[in-house]
Amino acid sequence: MPSQPQPLPPLFLLHLGSVHNNKPLLFYSLSLHHTHLRKRTHTVMAKSVLMLALCVLLPALISASRPMSRPFLLQGRVYCDTCRAGFETSATTYIPRAKVRVECKNRQQKVLYSMEGMTDATGTYHIRVNEDHGDETCDVVLVSSPVGNCNKADPGRDRARVVLTSYNGIVSDTRFANAMGFMKDEVMSGCTTLLQSLMEEED
Repeated sequence: MPSQPQPLPPLFLLHLGSVHNNKPLLFYSLSLHHTHLRKRTHTVMAKSVLMLALCVLLPALISASRPMSRPFLLQGRVYCDTCRAGFETSATTYIPRAKVRVECKNRQQKVLYSMEGMTDATGTYHIRVNEDHGDETCDVVLVSSPVGNCNKADPGRDRARVVLTSYNGIVSDTRFANAMGFMKDEVMSGCTTLLQSLMEEED
């Protein structure tokens, strides 16, 4: 038996002799078909762009300033640099009731979070932070010292960088900041000998 001819797609089942305003109906059908394809392509592209944007922004939105059931415990110490050495020595004393502040800034350096704390009798402060700041830069900064002759912040030790996010592999909720210091107005007696011995140990 001779093979049956394959049916034409519905788009072409038009009478080529049919006209509308002196133009074949087939012309109009093809134009409408192409217009529909363009609209569909634009819709698919728009959805793809939206999904990509969500994939990039959603993790940041979730981690930035997200309340936590287990807050971070930020801990550090404030000292008085009695030898004006720029670092802690055996002659260093620690300052009770010194005020500090933790600040978290975005990439435009705008402060989004701020919380103050005060040191205890050992010169140690503990600040609870109830939010995750994974998309921000956080520092602890010196605010004030109650010691009259040791209340000028050491420019090199007046702040400490801290990481306040659970998405960096650190298991503990306690975060330790480097010690920060104020400088004594006058060098304490005995510091010259102490610093010389430190230099000899390094040699």
